[in-house]
Amino acid sequence: MTTEQEQLQDYMRLPAEVLYREELDALIKADKGKIPAGWQMSPRSVLTFITGGKAGSMLITPKYIGNPRLIEMAIATLVTDRALLLIGEPGTAKSWLSENLAAAIYGNSGLVVQGTAGTSEEQVRYSWNYAMLLAGGPTPEALVKSPIMRAMEDGGIARFEEISRCASEVQDALISILSEKTISVPELGKEAGARKGFSIIATANTRDRGVNEMSAALKRRFNIIVLPAPSDLATELEIVKKRVEEIASSYELQASVPADEALLKVVTIFRELRSGMTLDKKEKLKSPAGVISTAEAISLLTNSMALAASFGNGELTDDDLAAGLQGAIVKDDDKDKLVWKEYLDNVMKKRGADWRGLYNACKEMNA
Repeated sequence: MTTEQEQLQDYMRLPAEVLYREELDALIKADKGKIPAGWQMSPRSVLTFITGGKAGSMLITPKYIGNPRLIEMAIATLVTDRALLLIGEPGTAKSWLSENLAAAIYGNSGLVVQGTAGTSEEQVRYSWNYAMLLAGGPTPEALVKSPIMRAMEDGGIARFEEISRCASEVQDALISILSEKTISVPELGKEAGARKGFSIIATANTRDRGVNEMSAALKRRFNIIVLPAPSDLATELEIVKKRVEEIASSYELQASVPADEALLKVVTIFRELRSGMTLDKKEKLKSPAGVISTAEAISLLTNSMALAASFGNGELTDDDLAAGLQGAIVKDDDKDKLVWKEYLDNVMKKRGADWRGLYNACKEMNA
C-alpha cells in the first residue's frame, strides 16, 4: 500500500473522484466516444460510471440504481448550455448523483454552494478578503471567488445543494449567471466569463416546498428531473444492501453485514410507514411526521452494526435493530410514538414467528 493510500484511509469520507479513481481512470483510458469540450470522458462513459458496466477488464460499480433513462436525460442536459435541477423526496440520492456526475464529467465534485437560510449572494457570486481590501483597495488578489465563479473560469461543474433553502434574492443571483454565463465584477471593471464545459447541478427537496419557492424565471434556466423513491421492494433492497456494505467497509465496522432477512424487515417497515399502507394493501397505516427515506434505512442499519460491533459480539441482533428503528421513526415523541405503537400491535405482532424477536425488542424499546 502506498503512502498516499494510507493517508486517504484516515479520512472519514472521500469525494467521488478519489473514492472511484481507478474506475474513472479505466473509463477515460477505454473511452472511444466523442468527448464534449471541458469534459474528461464521453457521455456514454459517464452513463457507465453512474449506472455500472465495464471499462476494459474493470468492473464499474453502479452509483445510482433506478431508471437509467433519467440518468441519460441528466447527462444530455449537461452536454448543452442548460443547468440541471434534481428534485425529489429526502433520501432519493440527489446529492449522491450530483456528486458522481460532477466527478465523472469534470473530475472535481468539490465546487459546492450549500443552500441554507444563511447562504448569501456573495457565496453565489464573489466576496472580498477585507484585510486586503482595506489595505490596497479592490484588486484581483483581494477577490474571493465563489465555487460557481471558479467553475465558470475553469469550464467545470459547480453544485448548488438544497437551492430552495436559500432566500429568493440569493436564488435570483443565479438568473444572470445562467442566462449570460458571466459574473460582473464592477469593482474591478471586468467580467468573469464561462468557458465551455461550465454548468451547474442544483438539488431541491420536495419537502421544502413553500419555504422559498423558486421563481418561474429561475426554473426556466434549468432542465428539471424528478428522482423518484425506489419503485419496488426489490430495488430498494438492492440500494440499501449496496450502500450499507460500502459504508461498513469505509468505517471498518467490526460487525457482520446484516442478513437478507434483517434487510427485508427494515425496508418493509420503512416502505409501509412511508406509504401509509401494508405491502399487501390490506391495511391502511398512519405515517410518522419525520422522513422515512431509503437514506434513513441505510443510516439505521449502519448504526445498528456499530452497536453490534461496539457493545455486542459483532452479530446484528433484534435488539440492535430495534434501537435503530426507535431512533429513526420516533422523532416527534407524542405523535410518532403512537404511530409506531399502532404499527407494532396491528401489523408486526401479527406476522408470526419470523418477526417475533424483532417485535418483542421493539415493544420493549417503545414501552
